[in-house]
Amino acid sequence: MFPKVPDQHKPNKPLVPNGLGVFFALISVAYLFLLYFLDTVKTSNGASPPLTLAVCILFGGFMGLLDDWVDLKWRYKAFLPIVAAIPLLTLASRLDLRTSIAIPMLGTIHFGNFYYFLIIPLLVTIFTNTVNQLGGLNGLETVCPAVVMIGMMFVSGPNAVMLYVPLVVWLILAFFNFRGKIFVGNTGSFSIGMTLAAFAIISDLKFDLVISLLPYIVNSALILLTFFFFRTKASVSFDGKKLLSNHRRSLVTLVTYRRALTERQVVMIISLLVFISTFAASAIRVLWA
Repeated sequence: MFPKVPDQHKPNKPLVPNGLGVFFALISVAYLFLLYFLDTVKTSNGASPPLTLAVCILFGGFMGLLDDWVDLKWRYKAFLPIVAAIPLLTLASRLDLRTSIAIPMLGTIHFGNFYYFLIIPLLVTIFTNTVNQLGGLNGLETVCPAVVMIGMMFVSGPNAVMLYVPLVVWLILAFFNFRGKIFVGNTGSFSIGMTLAAFAIISDLKFDLVISLLPYIVNSALILLTFFFFRTKASVSFDGKKLLSNHRRSLVTLVTYRRALTERQVVMIISLLVFISTFAASAIRVLWA
């Protein structure tokens, strides 16, 4: 049913089914529609948080599926998430969500109407693309987002119900992806990125997500800076057992710079970094609250 692609970091490069992230998108959307039907998360002024999140996940899945089909260039797909911000704009305006971002110990930044037409599209675009850029190793693009999702659920109060089923589905995919049995593909990475971005905006956890995604942001910054200034891309060498890099152009190459590590070791190190940043975000939220 699913196209198979070679696992570049396994001996003999076995073929692995790709694109199974579509199950996350479909099951999550069905669950969110059920919450909307049951009115579990109350609808107000004609705007429903579960329905809004479902639309965002659908768009993320479609965007990833489109990328898997035609291999979109980054200069095009980098701005596609802006379209997915439209339902969030509607929700934010109808529910009268705060048009500000509160930063602990620094105060609150108020954006007024710019929050709807600038901040939300910008946050959705940055969050979705940074999540999509950190991948390429078995478990890396599934375990790390699962850690962030759990952290956000911990501090989101009643809204956590919207992620119960999506988390379970994603953890199942992460289990098989970590073992090298499946790939979630761009369909999965864009869907989960859109899920985190939309949920953070709906639950007013923007600052929390920024802190949680610090390793992702470092990764994207390294990739973009080296590409724009040096026109080079990150790559790692694989000797059949371990990964090694001679440059620092991404988070993966930074971890493996002149240090031979197995694929699972790299994934666990980066997952630990994401856990630390997510734990810090949750601790700041709890203490500051």
